[in-house]
Amino acid sequence: MTTPEQIDIWRQSPSEHQRLEFKEAKNQFDTRKLSEYCIALANEGGGVLLLGVADRPPRTVVGTQAFPDTVSAAEKLFQSVGFRVDIEAVAHPDGRVLVFHIPSRPRGTAYHHDGKYLMRAGEALVPMSEDMLRRIFAEGQPDWLEEPSRTGLDSQQVVELLDTQTFFELLKLPYPTERAGVLERLTSEHLIDETSDGYTIRKMGALLLARRLEDFPDVSRKAPRVVVYSGTSKLETRLDQTGTRGYAVGFQRLVQFVMAQLPQNEVIEDALRKEVKLVPDVVIRELVANALIHQDFLQTGVSVMVEIYNNRVEISNPGEPLVPVERFIDGYQSRNERLAGLMRRMRICEEKSSGIDRVVAATEVYQLPAPDFRSDFQRTSVVLYGPRPFDEMDRSDRVRACYQHCALRWVMSERMTNQSLRERFHLGEDKAAVTSQVIAATIEAGLVKSDESVGGSRKFARYLPFWA
Repeated sequence: MTTPEQIDIWRQSPSEHQRLEFKEAKNQFDTRKLSEYCIALANEGGGVLLLGVADRPPRTVVGTQAFPDTVSAAEKLFQSVGFRVDIEAVAHPDGRVLVFHIPSRPRGTAYHHDGKYLMRAGEALVPMSEDMLRRIFAEGQPDWLEEPSRTGLDSQQVVELLDTQTFFELLKLPYPTERAGVLERLTSEHLIDETSDGYTIRKMGALLLARRLEDFPDVSRKAPRVVVYSGTSKLETRLDQTGTRGYAVGFQRLVQFVMAQLPQNEVIEDALRKEVKLVPDVVIRELVANALIHQDFLQTGVSVMVEIYNNRVEISNPGEPLVPVERFIDGYQSRNERLAGLMRRMRICEEKSSGIDRVVAATEVYQLPAPDFRSDFQRTSVVLYGPRPFDEMDRSDRVRACYQHCALRWVMSERMTNQSLRERFHLGEDKAAVTSQVIAATIEAGLVKSDESVGGSRKFARYLPFWA
């Protein structure tokens, strides 16, 4: 039984999330919308929907008159959504609150309402992506990465196919004096299996440690591909190179190769001219690792791509993102958690979500336009632009940079101000009015909001990302 104290605990949550939703609904609430929210919450693992509580901080209890007969409402809701939702009417000191307890969908099943498989994106209800639906329906089936790639091998063949020396170096472990110790470690990491027919190398082991990916036909198409174009379009390809080694053992070489292909830019620093790469290596490293880890391995015939133009770099991977692109800085949900965990231990990628923080921070330090994270059809991509003065940035460039700066300040437990944004754009105090216009445009776009805790002072105004 839900108590008023429990409602107050929910109200203190920093923000709504996958398992918690507030609606004011003082007088009534649309029954169709209620059904859709129940579907969406169930598809995201179940949760609680509260009516009679404002959905904006401080989430005041306003009370609700909706659904006076909760038994009848529960019966109608069951007929609409096809599963049981328990409804409680809680007598909070500040008003009546309805609490809807929504169960999770069954494993391998997604709920729909009138043919629409729904999920939430911020405050909106949206159809679930094809990528997400495929993942749900595949639940309970063997993980692609855990499937066998090569079977019936002897111990000599295993160490010939996999770069075990680099594997131990990446984990900062001494290399065993005997081959049995090498095989025991690979087995304990679930990269190989010992069977009655010999050793089996899993796809995970092949993908990370292969000396030559071509020795593993079922994973070789997952090799990253680097394409260099002669201009700013795809009309003329200067180089098209596909990776040959496993992700882990070949990662450093891959990043070095990409950096070697980047155009040089001339900048003036301390009154001296010098040549620098279009994008710093820390950005390339983090985003290439991110693309490798978060790709959808169930998509066939596609791979991670690094496309280099004269004025930008585009890095993409198969699969639509599991979290909205606007939440890349603060949110995290890995499509391949075991792969991510092992690559973190090898120091190839950062801890959860901090890699994107580093990317955004680096673009600010190097005074680059903000990276453009995109969710395309069955693909996730990011566009990195070369140096561009503030005066040459268009409205979308400035708004994107303002939002990312605000979100980065938030995750650093700081707040965006006019001054901090001017420093991000490398602008003087005389540009305060122009900076205010950028902030206003970003507020208009619904990406940032004023921090009400500082009152209405314009001089001391602070700003928060829209989801804070």
